[in-house]
Amino acid sequence: MAEDDDISAHGIQPAVANGSRQDQNDETTPLLGDQNKKPLQSDQTSLASNDEEQIVIVEEVTGFKLWLILCTGWVGVFLGSIDSTIIATLSAPISSEFRSLSLLSWLATAYLISNAACQPISGRLTDIFGRGPGLVFSNAFFAAGNLICGLAQDQNVMLLGRVVAGIGGGGLMSITTFLATDLVPLRNRGVIQGIGNICYGAGAMLGGIFGGLVNDKSTWGWRLAFLVQVPPVLISACLVAYLVRIPPKVSEKSYLARIDFTGAFSLIVFLVLLLLGLNTGGNLVPWTHPLPLTTLPLSLVAFIAFIIWEARAKQPVIPVRLLLHRTVFNACMTNLLCSMVSMMALFYAPLYMQSRGRSATESGLVILFSPIGICVCSLGSGIIMKKTGRYGILSVSMIVVSTIILTTLDENSPDWPLMIAFFLLGAGHGAMLTITLLACLAAVDHTHQATVTSATYAFRSVGGTVGITIASAIYQNVLKTQLWERFGDLPGAAEEIKRIRDDLNELKHLPEGWYDGVISSFMDAFQSVWLAMLGLALLALVSVSLMKQHRLHSTLSRNEEN
Repeated sequence: MAEDDDISAHGIQPAVANGSRQDQNDETTPLLGDQNKKPLQSDQTSLASNDEEQIVIVEEVTGFKLWLILCTGWVGVFLGSIDSTIIATLSAPISSEFRSLSLLSWLATAYLISNAACQPISGRLTDIFGRGPGLVFSNAFFAAGNLICGLAQDQNVMLLGRVVAGIGGGGLMSITTFLATDLVPLRNRGVIQGIGNICYGAGAMLGGIFGGLVNDKSTWGWRLAFLVQVPPVLISACLVAYLVRIPPKVSEKSYLARIDFTGAFSLIVFLVLLLLGLNTGGNLVPWTHPLPLTTLPLSLVAFIAFIIWEARAKQPVIPVRLLLHRTVFNACMTNLLCSMVSMMALFYAPLYMQSRGRSATESGLVILFSPIGICVCSLGSGIIMKKTGRYGILSVSMIVVSTIILTTLDENSPDWPLMIAFFLLGAGHGAMLTITLLACLAAVDHTHQATVTSATYAFRSVGGTVGITIASAIYQNVLKTQLWERFGDLPGAAEEIKRIRDDLNELKHLPEGWYDGVISSFMDAFQSVWLAMLGLALLALVSVSLMKQHRLHSTLSRNEEN
């Protein structure tokens, strides 16, 4: 086929075990596959030619050893996802200590930017250096970042710690998924991924309540929430170094020659510039300020450069042709949109409750209903896929219903609608993560599984980060506009409005006659965020409905008979 010849010319060699070859490729044929090409088995030592790589398919691990390896990785997944949302309830006390509530979005996105930048790179790097060393590196960086945060005495040091932890956290979540893909056949992969998603989703949803409890009940305050994560991560690193023995791809080329430095750099530049512009515009500086006016166009230039380079690179970070596949593209877009919705809810629902006088702990308790939904539907969707060999596309509808409930909330709403909304949000998001990942893995050849997994994680991380920045921009701008419309003509309004936007505690010390108008302004801001989430959820529903069904194989080599 012409497509196979073109791919070979770029040095990308699929590795599919022997099996029946179809006469023609269609939407149920693994993308970029060359089924006459056999993979190396774990006991083979032959090398690929200079510009080629050959995957080594390990013997399937079962029983206690498999679960021990996976559980070791899931510890990192759980803690990494906790760290992504722990700021949801800690942002107010941290920002108050450093005297700047406007740092809220920076505390979150400092972690998520580095997380998003490292996840797409982790697939390619662990293909070259191995899963074990990559996971040890990620554990070490995650522990170092949390240690820096726990000991920080300056807001810049705090942000540095979040960046370092984000680098490690991104690797923890993505590389653990690579491990499961390397060790478990696709037909059984749904159950394993369901359990992994429970760890990820539960950590993300428990981050808020964990942070709130530690801050409210501990004499060390918010610092203990970061420091307590360091010991288990270091233990996990030691276990990974001892247990994980998955060989990297085989090539005669040197390690450095196989790394796409230009692609990695352009991707990082794109993410940093994009998120810097979104964070500052309308929040820290006006949209007409040179900073957003410069960074956002430059991010587009960096993105175009990344796409052009990756399309021509012999061994790209992410083969862009994978993203042109209907199932892969729509699965990635579903991850992007649903992650935007979930992170917007996770960060602004607690703020909504705290603006109504609730504590950080009370705000976090409402979010606890989300992990219940994740546990039920993430694992349930995996079991269904194991039984039927097919994956459904209806999970996103639960996210749509969740956002519809949020749009009905006002300053007098009881807590139970918010609890139902978070249960449905967790249920839909957990099932979506399992379904879209399995759809991507089934759509591509075995040799591209790590890179396509990296792509889904990258879209997920970018979605979460962009979601928070968009929500922050909407919230800050609407709140500012509403406050000025209601109180702009009153004496001392400028100073008071600034204090209200920077510190929720100011709600307890408002001038006489301000309270009702201020609360209405807050509710208008939150309503704008909820409506934006609803629009994104509807787009995600359209995207997930466009995915195609692909076969979920029962063996690692994918050579079972039809």
